Amino acid sequence: METQPSLKIRASSWAGLFDCAYRWEGIHILKLPNVVGLRAALGTAIHAGSAIFDQARITGDTVTANDAAGVLVDKLRDPENEFDPSKDDLTMQEAESAGISLLTKYCNEVSPKYNFIAVEMETKPLDIDCGNGTVIRLTGTMDRARIRKSTMGVGIADLKSGASSVQKGVAVTKGHGAQIGTYELLYEHTTGEAITSDAEIIGLK
Repeated sequence: METQPSLKIRASSWAGLFDCAYRWEGIHILKLPNVVGLRAALGTAIHAGSAIFDQARITGDTVTANDAAGVLVDKLRDPENEFDPSKDDLTMQEAESAGISLLTKYCNEVSPKYNFIAVEMETKPLDIDCGNGTVIRLTGTMDRARIRKSTMGVGIADLKSGASSVQKGVAVTKGHGAQIGTYELLYEHTTGEAITSDAEIIGLK
């Protein structure tokens, strides 16, 4: 008989529990509104464009940096992409300009360095026994993450964007252990293949 989970959550949210449990509870259990600013919306749009580009590289389809930029703009201006413009000192035009510049650099200079084999891979549900009869089921995809293959084997490459993603020219890795570890467990659980290469943060600033 299959175990019925006490709670089902998206795998990409799990790391937030370790960052701030009260905030995580408010968003994912109490369903309180999580209003973000334009900078956060821009980050989501950048990732949408980069995902389209990287997926095309895997499948052998033709998607240019300009195509990816079009996805970015569409995502940023999507009426369902709700954000509070008062949270940031950034205009829509400035956001588009910065986003397109960053995404173009990613497509032309960063992405080609990697051998990606999956983008935001859908995962097999993973049950976590938290004790006292509580079972949490992680579902969904590895949001913003790629699976890369190198001479060392398979590893996770997670994209991070924003002002704090890069410091002194180096991607910031501190604070991402919970999410990366979760993705590694999910990959092994889903595919039956071991992670043998170090994880990596790709910082986009």
